[in-house]
Order: sequence, then structure tokens, then C-alpha cells
Amino acid sequence: MLSLMYFFFITFIVSFILMLIASFISKKIIFDREKTSPFECGFDPKGTARLPFSLRFFLIALIFLIFDVEITLLLPLPIILSYSNILSWTLTSTVFLLILLLGLFHEWNQGALDWSY
Repeated sequence: MLSLMYFFFITFIVSFILMLIASFISKKIIFDREKTSPFECGFDPKGTARLPFSLRFFLIALIFLIFDVEITLLLPLPIILSYSNILSWTLTSTVFLLILLLGLFHEWNQGALDWSY
């Protein structure tokens, strides 16, 4: 039993050393300016990468995600109709759609859906 543990330990150490040597041998030693510089769509980056982010893009993306998730909640409603009470299904669907429409009208009135000022 002890010799088997030594065998696995020695195998592990030898494998580790071989991988370390292979890593150093395969490493590219020559550093080229073109290869080490960041690639920015074919041109050299001249400015800073931390430009101010437009809040308008963030709001549009957030509204898209909210309505996208709500669409996935709306898709099973016709399937659930056959398994539930028609009154509870109608009430639940109406309240859900009403909340969705109220949120849409609120975003519209606040101007979050207007692209230009």
C-alpha cells in the first residue's frame, strides 16, 4: 500500500516537472511590439479606455431585459389555461398585463424610451 502511494507521488512530481519544462521550452522568447500591443479593431489605441459611458444605452438595455423576462413569463399562459380555473387564469393574466402596461407607460412618460432629447 505504501509503495503504491510512493508511485503516485513520484508520478505526480515527474508529470509536474515535465509540464513545467514543456511550458518554458514552448514559450516565445522574442517580444514584438505589434504582438504585445492591444488590438483595437485595426488601429492603435491613442486615448484612455475609461471613457464616460452613456446612461441612455444602459437604460435601454435594462428596459429590454425587463420586458424580455416578462415575455418569457407570458409565453406559458395559454398552456396553463387548460390546467387551471378560467376565472383565476383571466384575473392573473389581466393583472400581469396591466402591471406590464403601466410600467411601459411610466417609462414612456419619463422619457426613457425617447432616444434624443
